[in-house]
Amino acid sequence: MPNLGAYLTPVLLLLASNVFMTFAWYGHLKFKTSPIWIVIFASWGIAFFEYCLQVPANRLGHAVYSAPQLKGIQEILTLVVFAGFSVWYLGEPLKWNHIAGFVLIVAAAFLIFLE
Repeated sequence: MPNLGAYLTPVLLLLASNVFMTFAWYGHLKFKTSPIWIVIFASWGIAFFEYCLQVPANRLGHAVYSAPQLKGIQEILTLVVFAGFSVWYLGEPLKWNHIAGFVLIVAAAFLIFLE
């Protein structure tokens, strides 16, 4: 049986990659007056670091998780990171329907792990 690090390292790398990707995709919303071409290049630059974490996460993770399981983990982490980002960085509170929708997505991702 693989050690705990084999299971945890990919999750931590995916978590970190999601932080970068969330900033790449949504961080520019606070800078609406910036020209779109600057926003695009800045987002590409941020996304580069996301890929530097995401690719190894999936490569290492595939030793202990299936590809669908890795995708399920990534989706759950995306929701957690985005929820915090929305409230903390964008100042947009989550409403009950957002939370309910996120819970349903997490439930769907959980089904991937059932054997």
